[in-house]
Order: sequence, then structure tokens, then C-alpha cells
Amino acid sequence: MSQDTIINRNNVQISGKGTQPMLFGHGFGCDQNFWRFVAPAFEEDYRVILFDYVGSGKSDRKAYDPQRYSSLSGYAQDVLEICQALDLKDVVFVGHSVSSMIGLLASIQAPGLFSRLILLGASPCYMNELPTYQGGFDRADLEGLLGMMDKNYLGWANYVAPVAMKNPDRPELALELEASFNATDHYIMKQFAEITFLSDVRAALPGVSVPALIMQPADDAFVPLHIAKYLQWQLTGSTVAWMKATGHFPHLSFPDETIQVIKQYLAQPQSVLS
Repeated sequence: MSQDTIINRNNVQISGKGTQPMLFGHGFGCDQNFWRFVAPAFEEDYRVILFDYVGSGKSDRKAYDPQRYSSLSGYAQDVLEICQALDLKDVVFVGHSVSSMIGLLASIQAPGLFSRLILLGASPCYMNELPTYQGGFDRADLEGLLGMMDKNYLGWANYVAPVAMKNPDRPELALELEASFNATDHYIMKQFAEITFLSDVRAALPGVSVPALIMQPADDAFVPLHIAKYLQWQLTGSTVAWMKATGHFPHLSFPDETIQVIKQYLAQPQSVLS
């Protein structure tokens, strides 16, 4: 696949004055525009790269392959192909929500491409497996949520957006998220939702060798606080940043804190993280 094909497929956008690449991956139901308050803060020192997963944002939706994107590994392959097309090395990967797990899987396949992983609102498994693991949801709850997408997609978007955003004093944020849900092809959204909420990446975690920052918001309806501790326990060379921000989208609702936490982490010498 040619460089131009990959860049157009994923609507890759490049900015910044630096040389080290900083690759931002968006979460489920979103696109690269959700990084608009955070990414510019790194343009002075990094080569900032934004993209849309196939089926999201301004990606080439004709490139959507239900078989390829039936698992997170298909999206991880997108990340690797972007890195290869741009000849990236020493990549700082910043992933939100499911994109965190996509970045982890990509780093396992090609650890030499990445220098650090920054995981915002990350969970390796949303399903409870009691008594040993509490992901936050019973399988029946998740299947009910997915079923609601089939029966009443607009109602589902209207319900989920404010729960995920968790900033009721700023309703415009939930409205933006709801609009993003509605702007995406509903079939693609349903399949992406299924692999987001029903995937289990826990077995892959010990294979991650790249240092990671786990950014945990204070009140996230989708990721309980103890998940950050679980990830830290599983990921060698990882550290947790406990945020004051609330909700599952702190890069949109609390961008200043998000920027500060990332910059503090990147200021640490690589030797301290390994």
C-alpha cells in the first residue's frame, strides 16, 4: 500500500517544529478533532501527527473492511502502517480510551517504533470477571447497551454522551460528543462499539515493553479507579497520574491539566522510566 493511500485513508495531518513524532489516537465515536485543545501545545517541540481511524472523521470510509476491523488488531495495523508510511521512529503514542489498547497492541508488534505510550482513560477489559477482576460492567449490561444502539441509535447517543462526558455544567461538551456519534456510519459504530466494550486485552499486557503513562481521571463512568492500578501492575515501567479532571474525555473538558500531566511525564529522562 502506498504512502499516499495510507495518508488519505486515515486523513493523516502533520504539524509542529520538532523532529520526534507524537502520534495522537482518538477514542471510540470520535475523531482527531477531539485533540484540538491538547495537540497544539506540543507543536513547538514535537512533530505532531493526527489521524482518523477508518470509518471515523474524514477517513476514507470506502476503505472500511468489516473483517479487518472485527478486532482491535485491525486498528493496530492502521497505526503501524501510518508509522511505516511516514518512516516514524521513537514515537510517543498518545491514545484515548480504546486507542490506548490499540497503541499497546501496536507496540507489542513493533516495540522498536515507540519510545513511550501515554494512555488516557484506558481499560484492558470493561467486563467483570468476578471475583478476580472488576471491569465495571456485567456482560449483560454491555450487551444491553449495544442492543440499544440497534433499537434506537439516536436515543443511545443522547443517553451515553452526557454519561461519558460527566460535566453537566458544560452541556455543550456532551452535545459535541453526541453529534460525533451521530455523524459516524451507524453500522461501523456498532462494530467498533462491540470490539471496544467486549474485547479483553489483559493477556497481552505483559508483552508490552515500552514505558507507559496511565492517566486516570477522578470520576470516569467507564473506567473505575482501580483499573489504573491494575494496568500499572501489569505494565513494566509504567506510572499512574491521578487526575483531578472528571469524565471520560479530560482532553476535551480539562485540556490544561491533560497537557500539564503529559509534559511533566515527557520531561522525565528515559532512563528513569525503564
